[in-house]
Amino acid sequence: METKIPTTNPPTSTSAESSAEGMKPAAADAQEKTPTAGLLPGETVVKEGKASILFPSANEVFYNPVQEFNRDLTCAVITEFARDLLAQRGVKVLVPGEKERVVVSLSDETNEADTQTEEKNGAEEPAVTATVGEKCEHGLRVLEGLAASGLRSVRFALEVPGLQSITANDFSTKAAALIARNAQYNGVSHLLQASCKDASMLMYEMRGKKERYDVIDLDPYGSPASFLDAAVQAVSEGGLLCITCTDMAVMAGNSGETCYSKYGSVSIKAKYCHEMALRIILHSLDQRAGVYQRYIQPLLSVSVDFYIRVFVRVFTGQATVKNSASKQALVYNCVGCGSFHLQRMGRRTINGKHMKYSAATGPPVGPECEHCGQRHQMGGPMWAEPVHDMAFVQKVLAAVSGNPSRFGTSKRIEGMLSMVTEELEDVPLYYTVDNLSSTIHCNTPPLLQFRSALLHAGHRVSLSHACKNAIKTDAPPTAIWDIMRCWEKANPVKREKLSPTSPAFKILSTAPSLEACFTVREDANPQSRKRHLTRFQENPQAFWGPKARAKASGGISTDLQDKRKKYQNKRKNQITDSSQLKNFPCKRFKQGTCTHGDKCSYSHDLEQTHEEKME
Repeated sequence: METKIPTTNPPTSTSAESSAEGMKPAAADAQEKTPTAGLLPGETVVKEGKASILFPSANEVFYNPVQEFNRDLTCAVITEFARDLLAQRGVKVLVPGEKERVVVSLSDETNEADTQTEEKNGAEEPAVTATVGEKCEHGLRVLEGLAASGLRSVRFALEVPGLQSITANDFSTKAAALIARNAQYNGVSHLLQASCKDASMLMYEMRGKKERYDVIDLDPYGSPASFLDAAVQAVSEGGLLCITCTDMAVMAGNSGETCYSKYGSVSIKAKYCHEMALRIILHSLDQRAGVYQRYIQPLLSVSVDFYIRVFVRVFTGQATVKNSASKQALVYNCVGCGSFHLQRMGRRTINGKHMKYSAATGPPVGPECEHCGQRHQMGGPMWAEPVHDMAFVQKVLAAVSGNPSRFGTSKRIEGMLSMVTEELEDVPLYYTVDNLSSTIHCNTPPLLQFRSALLHAGHRVSLSHACKNAIKTDAPPTAIWDIMRCWEKANPVKREKLSPTSPAFKILSTAPSLEACFTVREDANPQSRKRHLTRFQENPQAFWGPKARAKASGGISTDLQDKRKKYQNKRKNQITDSSQLKNFPCKRFKQGTCTHGDKCSYSHDLEQTHEEKME
């Protein structure tokens, strides 16, 4: 049974008008002047994008300001998704501040982006238009399953055009009440409805074909594993799933057994762990969708800071679901040198008009690594197909670049999406230059020189948005280590200090089969790097990681610095003078067996040592 949610009248300055013209001044007023009417004791107003959110000072409802990039990117992706989907329904979306659509090309040799106006295909303009803040009868139905304060849903209502309805759900009654108040405060109650239900049960109730949501956004505190089964059923045909995972420690190899229990995949500790985490969640989504004869199509998958964010479309098709096994792969990772090999889970061959499916053959490696002689560890299965739809990414990039004032993190979105468009689509995982150098204990080659050596050798190479020093390449490990051997010849290491059983000794004992050329090539430096885009964001603030989980009972949240003072660095400034040592009683005193009586302290051992020295 749904909990009744109390409401509060919004301030007059932010009341919504029924027409689209009335919405713009309301949003502008909310942006220019923060309303103070309607605030409860202890509440403050948090502003982000076009939304002004009432937020209690007590830690009753979770809110993380560092996730602004996540919310900005989601608004941009849903806008382009709505543009494509509603165009098929004869509706044109209008985005405030957006001028003539441009396509950003990074393949040019010039330093500036080449903008080309999209050519009109001769089709007539749709008669129906959709604007932000206006209810569209043929628009998208959106669900935010874990809404907390409702900030994300309010931003959808104020910034994403072409929406029919938004359901902002949270299991906490306090959070649901706050969502309703924030909807009224921002004048979007005609679009946004608050709900207080279990997210999984709500999605299970909406599994009917006519009741499914076009967009489902899940941003939990931790793992989304418990919501994935319901999500793949409650999203409409061709609908969009937006999933956030913040349990990076589990997905990056710290707890492989826990990762398997949640996602059906074993994570391993490796330099490519952040991209592997993306592929693990995609594998889990595809596997759960396959149970219901559905399959996924990734649009955009990014690894950002301490979390990952994936955007996938879900379709139904029994024939296509059969391809799922050949899209997954196991990874064999050498514990010595870090070389890795992929083993597909299934095999498919085209025989005329028919597709033949069979079991894969393997493994691709022997009992020991051919390069260093160490053992392999096995991880996965994981998604081995492309994790991005480059055509869709280009549309999002063009929209963000053409309207930079729309989001507060536009520069960072442009930089990251630019790197995504430069990545090799068909090359899973990556190496890092510093790890290759560390393995053989030599100096690290400059990134451009190492990329140039791979290009001179006839291989493709790119960077990765998931890691600064990443190298994605179709070159086999043999070619990579040959290049490192050639680099070591020019920058020799002290071989006599290497252990005969070490990976460095084994690798350097083999002569290279090619002569690497480290002359820097022009195409070794990607356009995003030449243009000095914000590809990897610096820490936005001190102690900016995941915040404390919201307390169900409310209460004031403990400041992070106070906790550090209380629990850490207790003996940072250690006292050497025994007379000034702590006078806490020892364990024997608590047991009643200490011979020092009232003079008991932690200085017993020091006193005995001092007496022995005096003697």
